[in-house]
Amino acid sequence: MSATAIDLFAGAGGFSQGAMAAGVNVLYAANHWPLAVSYHSVNHPHARHDCQDVQQADWRDVPAHDIQLASPACQGHSKARGKERPHHDALRSTAWAVVACAEYHRSEAVIVENVVDFQTKWALYPAWEDAMHRLGYSIAPHVVDAADHGVPQNRERLFLVCTRSRKPLHLTLPTRPHRAVRDVIEWDAHKWNPIERPGRSSATLARIAAGRRQFGDRFVAPFYGSGSGETGRSLDRPLGTLTTRDRWAVIRGDEMRMLQISEAKAVMGFPSSYVLPASKKQAMHMLGNAVCPQVATDIIGALLRAA
Repeated sequence: MSATAIDLFAGAGGFSQGAMAAGVNVLYAANHWPLAVSYHSVNHPHARHDCQDVQQADWRDVPAHDIQLASPACQGHSKARGKERPHHDALRSTAWAVVACAEYHRSEAVIVENVVDFQTKWALYPAWEDAMHRLGYSIAPHVVDAADHGVPQNRERLFLVCTRSRKPLHLTLPTRPHRAVRDVIEWDAHKWNPIERPGRSSATLARIAAGRRQFGDRFVAPFYGSGSGETGRSLDRPLGTLTTRDRWAVIRGDEMRMLQISEAKAVMGFPSSYVLPASKKQAMHMLGNAVCPQVATDIIGALLRAA
């Protein structure tokens, strides 16, 4: 009999997709955004779906399960968020829904995904950790780069593996070869625009010129940030972190264009058949917040083998 799971803050469904690939039956998924819930239900029709603020859930109505999967809001924790804003406290507080669900269901395992700053910078993390300890969970933090799991993207995230065991369960995860982002660029499938055109910002032109000097006629470049935001990035490496904003440009000779939805799906490790909104803004928002399915598969698979 296969293990069962629920997916809280399910979003695009990367955690669910990865769990299913690991042989886990996802019974239930919840998210506050109606659009995300509608697309999750298209891709995972066998799960029950709730569209609600997960913090307001009545856990009696949520099916019993072996593994709770949860990706609370990261925007209040991430160092990439910029200036601290009043709504960040509300976003950080979503993590307490994980505790509330665990208190009621006492599932054998809880896996929480977030940015690394969730553990290192959140003032209330020690209280959150203490609450999980008091419920009988040992917590093993794993900092994972998606590129080490065959995803063509450097994306470092924290996975807290919480188990009802005497000691924290530190998983032995597989290491897969890095994939170059050039493997997922669809060179002839999308419209290109001239680099030199009226209105193109001087900062963009300077970034592209710096990339040409280092990488030649073909490379990728983000539209903001330090590091490769100033120099461009080789196509022979995984892409840098995909965010909820339309950030990455592809350069080909004297033409350029932004990364497209189908390419972004591949950069996150979703199958090409995975259904997302036609609106690029909505699709990129979902993908930028998602868990890479292959990473979820490797973590959940390692947990099942160790159990």
